[in-house]
Amino acid sequence: MEESQNINNNNIKKSINGIDEYYGCNIKNNLTKHMSTIATNVVFQKHKITRAERATNLGKYGGHRGCTLWMTGLSGAGKTTISFAVEQTLTRLGIPCYGLDGDNVRHGLCKNLGFKPEDRTENIRRVGEVAKLFADMGIVVLASFISPYKSDRDAAREVHERDNLPFYEVYVNTSLDVCEKRDPKNLYKKARKGEIKGFTGIDSEYQIPKNPDLIVDSNNSSEEECIAQVLEYLYKQKIIPEEAYHELFKNHVKELFIYDNIEEEKIKGLSYKKIDIELTEVEWLQVLSEGWATPLSGFMRERQYLQCLHFGQILDLKKKCTIPGESNNNNDNINDYSFTNGISQSIPIVLPIDDNKKDEIINEKNVSLYYNGKLLATLNDIEIFPHRKEERVCRQFGFNDKRHPAINSILNQGNWCVGGDLNVIERITFNDGLDKFRLTPLELRKIFNDKKCDAVFAFQLRNPIHNGHALLMRDTREKLLKKYKNPMLLLHPLGGWTKDDDVPLPIRIKQHEAVIDEGVLSKDWTVLSIFPSPMLYAGPTEVQWHSKARIAAGANTYIVGRDPAGIAHPDTGDYLYDPTHGAKVLAMTPGLSNLEIIPFKVAAYDKTKNTMSYFDPSRKDDFLFISGTKMRGFARDGIQPPEGFMAPTAWNVLADYYKNQVKKA
Repeated sequence: MEESQNINNNNIKKSINGIDEYYGCNIKNNLTKHMSTIATNVVFQKHKITRAERATNLGKYGGHRGCTLWMTGLSGAGKTTISFAVEQTLTRLGIPCYGLDGDNVRHGLCKNLGFKPEDRTENIRRVGEVAKLFADMGIVVLASFISPYKSDRDAAREVHERDNLPFYEVYVNTSLDVCEKRDPKNLYKKARKGEIKGFTGIDSEYQIPKNPDLIVDSNNSSEEECIAQVLEYLYKQKIIPEEAYHELFKNHVKELFIYDNIEEEKIKGLSYKKIDIELTEVEWLQVLSEGWATPLSGFMRERQYLQCLHFGQILDLKKKCTIPGESNNNNDNINDYSFTNGISQSIPIVLPIDDNKKDEIINEKNVSLYYNGKLLATLNDIEIFPHRKEERVCRQFGFNDKRHPAINSILNQGNWCVGGDLNVIERITFNDGLDKFRLTPLELRKIFNDKKCDAVFAFQLRNPIHNGHALLMRDTREKLLKKYKNPMLLLHPLGGWTKDDDVPLPIRIKQHEAVIDEGVLSKDWTVLSIFPSPMLYAGPTEVQWHSKARIAAGANTYIVGRDPAGIAHPDTGDYLYDPTHGAKVLAMTPGLSNLEIIPFKVAAYDKTKNTMSYFDPSRKDDFLFISGTKMRGFARDGIQPPEGFMAPTAWNVLADYYKNQVKKA
């Protein structure tokens, strides 16, 4: 039972200092107006349920997400527009939230307040207390208030932090000029005419936040970009869970670069135990850091490794494996994918280490990754687990023979793997003249967006382009033009490790450029870029990775050839994998339902037309099949291929390379 008593003004004055300290702000001028009585002899009553218990009955996702996002800025800055749009988005995602607006609260909670400094302070005090209660209940509060005084904003933060509730100050940075041009309520015009006194930004001060948690620059960003920035921030703070974020942005890209506090991260990295990685591992680091393997946050821990190896999917991002019946006190992953929303990931991305390195870092929480003496990244909250290489090889390749180059490489790796969350210091570059072609998924998306592309079809290759390839790519675009206005080709040669007898990357890129320059593929709808992944020659298992990764770049159509990612059997010379299985498997791959798969029609040289055409079995004698081996033989021996097989300048690139190889030999 509560008891209260009226106290006189002398008692009020005696209480001022304590209350000032409690709220972290100066309310002396406000007390006598708004606190004619103060409740005393009251004891805070503790609830019988916890925040976690409330969360189980609130919203679509588990876990307590209560917080306050405090949007401050001038009138007309866009605070309410952004706040209500975020509120709408979160609600549709199933995340409980509520928008508290500065105008709205003055119709009820604060309707007895004006705009004098002391009234503004009391207004923010009341709202801060209400926001805290909402956040405690598990609701994401989106508070949009001019809140011009730093002390008032700090007081609202203090109210939350005292109860261990997240409070994020968001400065909607919009210039006075822009706000006046917008002026949706004509308030600036009235203030300029003197009809409104004490208007913030005109004749009343706005104290710009010095260290806000987030700055939204609506001067230079569209409304949609501002909203996306706030949603991205909530995701990074783990308010929006992984599954919801993936649903929201439909194949979002999760980069692992450090953009803030880079020097601080370097200093940390220099203090950690060091792991020297090899070139292939640098390539995997590039894959992870640029977001090709979204939603992975780093090299796989054992849990994701087992999901990948056994299910070909990432089912969640939890950090620990548990055995049924075993307690798991690791309450770390309330924000991760559920088991009903797997993401295709057929190829393990792991960092092997040997016994000595394992013993050296066994008690470490974080380590640093170096290549050629340079700090590239830190790997955080690490986990070390056994690298069962033979089992991995058998499951990944369906084959176990050291004559397979990728299998041989894996079997020679360390007996342990170390996984963890990556903080990558800077973009991975190789300074080989090809970095301009190494476009990240986000850079590719921007290119396609700027060109008003409404469909992206990807073509993966590790061989030179002949006119049969080009025929298929042109035909694919014609097919897509029936549904889209401007489909574009992502010509995406694999740029990581390949076996020794494959054509080197610099030669392939030069050859591809020649094909485009000759107009065999149009510059208007072709984007040439390097895919950073190493090659594994794992057939249908690997082609799932190749197609899934291109989704990050915006691809919605993928062209798959015969025997994709294949290799010859070391004994028979025949296909190691059934050449038709790649296309068949892709059509059924979990997590790729939104990707249209276009099988590679068999193309051969039509002797009757002197060009590359689709093979017609009814007149098979009219066709000549020129394999990659035969093509390389022509180039080495100085033999010209049949006219129409390949663009002449593109062939010359290939022929010159092999001639030089012969001379060197």
